[in-house]
Amino acid sequence: MKKILLFPIMTILILSGCSRNLQKLTMPSLTDGQYDTEFPYNNCSEDLAEICKSICLISSVAYYESYVFPPNSHFIKTDFSPQFIKENAIEFKKYHRTASGTATVIHRYHDTVALLTCAHIVDFPDTVFSYFYTARGTKTPYISSISNKVKQDNYATAIPEGGSVDILLQDKRNDVAILGKKLKSAEHIIPVFTFPNGHAKRLQWGSYTYLLGFPRGYKMISNGIVSLQPHNHSGNFLINAPFNRGFSGGIVLAIKDGVPNFELVGMAKSTAAEYNYILTPPKNISYSEFEPENIYSGDIVLQNQANIQYGITHVIPVETIINIIKNNNKSLLKKGYDLSSFVK
Repeated sequence: MKKILLFPIMTILILSGCSRNLQKLTMPSLTDGQYDTEFPYNNCSEDLAEICKSICLISSVAYYESYVFPPNSHFIKTDFSPQFIKENAIEFKKYHRTASGTATVIHRYHDTVALLTCAHIVDFPDTVFSYFYTARGTKTPYISSISNKVKQDNYATAIPEGGSVDILLQDKRNDVAILGKKLKSAEHIIPVFTFPNGHAKRLQWGSYTYLLGFPRGYKMISNGIVSLQPHNHSGNFLINAPFNRGFSGGIVLAIKDGVPNFELVGMAKSTAAEYNYILTPPKNISYSEFEPENIYSGDIVLQNQANIQYGITHVIPVETIINIIKNNNKSLLKKGYDLSSFVK
């Protein structure tokens, strides 16, 4: 009887030992001071929901007045003056351009609010020249039209009192902008991003990140794996998160030693794309004017169409953002905005 009882006891001990070894292999230590490369093992939904409150949709509209010149004219830039334009233009029209993306509230003190976003979202040229082309499609030096920007409006959905914001800082080369607004009332509740700034230069191949933004106007969270850039000392990196229009300006968060230890490591700015020219009806055409099965014989325009290469997202490292704010600190202080708490 004793021999019969020994066998099941030994079996239980062996199985228990195997179970403990497997648990150690599948639950490695996360307290190594490095950014995590594995999927978060704890629920961090509440923390992400809180962070999402600090991001908002940013929209920008630029209004232009355009003057069109005769097809046989040979005007160049040095010819132009306000009087010259009025005497030679054969057509006057108005139009507007729009852009949208993501902004993050990074500062709130009394009646001042500041947001971080990409410069290209709010960057519209003051003057736009269009040129004539030859029959073979070669661009000539002769100007066909000139457009002047007369007004620009920028709106952020998280900002009360109309949502309009001013451009406080715009670094076009690094694609970073700071927007701001002075509120009439300091009692408005505006969530601010409060997690610490990280170090993009300490990211590794395979570091796990979250991307928060407004692709196509929808508030969304995506995830991506980091790929480092060779011989890149500025800290720029790529993530494989799907990128749609509107994700520009979205913040990129990495995790250090497990959730909810989020750190800001960058801001998404662009994705890879291929461009093709297509012939298409004008944007203002009413589709009720013709039946889909009939041959269209109206006006056509040449349009540059972007085909997004999904899965390649370029990120501005947080170090670049911090340096830009520090280098422009005096200018920001003169405007009444102290962002020292964000860059410390």
